[in-house]
Amino acid sequence: MRYWLMKSEPGDCSIDDLAALPEQSVAWYGVRNYQARNFMRDQMHVGDGVLFYHSNCAVPGIAGIARVSSTAYPDATQFKRNSKYFDPKATQETPRWFNVDVQLVKKIGLIPLSGLRQHPELERMRILQRGNRLSITPLDPAEWKFITHTLVKS
Repeated sequence: MRYWLMKSEPGDCSIDDLAALPEQSVAWYGVRNYQARNFMRDQMHVGDGVLFYHSNCAVPGIAGIARVSSTAYPDATQFKRNSKYFDPKATQETPRWFNVDVQLVKKIGLIPLSGLRQHPELERMRILQRGNRLSITPLDPAEWKFITHTLVKS
């Protein structure tokens, strides 16, 4: 089992949006960074843990716990000409972009980025590293355990 931090802009898909969806599941579409795509396509497995992170908002931070609920499959938005994620180089036969489905485990009280920075146990987390802008990053099992067992309030 692996663990991931996955960023979503609340204006696109928030933790509340996820909670309101059928089966509380969403396709993690629109990723257009090769490294993040490769994480989904090559390393994510059903059941992997996910920290659902709100980004590009007034108070960024971890808003929920989720799990990967599907294997990777081609991101349909790459084929839709009217989508901001359209990729003219992608074809049905040779897709360039993939996504996985993510299912809500539970919504939590927001753990802000500033709060994560206060814990030496998390100093190596990729999201806390200068210049990191990836929308998906792997978590060390110790980071996952510290966040889910220490910072998440029941």
